[in-house]
Amino acid sequence: MARNSLVPFSILMVLVISNGLVQEASAAGECGRTPVQSAAASLSPCLGAAKNARAKVPPACCAKVNALIRTAPRCLCAVLLSPVAKQAGIMPGTAISIPKRCNIRNRPAGKKCGRYTVP
Repeated sequence: MARNSLVPFSILMVLVISNGLVQEASAAGECGRTPVQSAAASLSPCLGAAKNARAKVPPACCAKVNALIRTAPRCLCAVLLSPVAKQAGIMPGTAISIPKRCNIRNRPAGKKCGRYTVP
């Protein structure tokens, strides 16, 4: 009897989860159609500089950040505040300074990113 009562619950959970996946796959977010996790992975050359304000920012990182700011400026903020960044040990207050440390002229200086401001 208990098994029969779990069937509708199981079906409901499958529908809820699959609906969320379909919406996530079809919706354009802060990073366009690129998932935030993929955008974060593309910024892997920045990992050291995002954890340490005194670390030299690699040219590959600057190139990736510059391209991201040109194509989807809000994506950088979404990446910095994402659970993926937190799991990687990224310090948002440090990472937000990377565009300035790279001397990127078209950075969104003065824009808010959560509780942080782009320098």
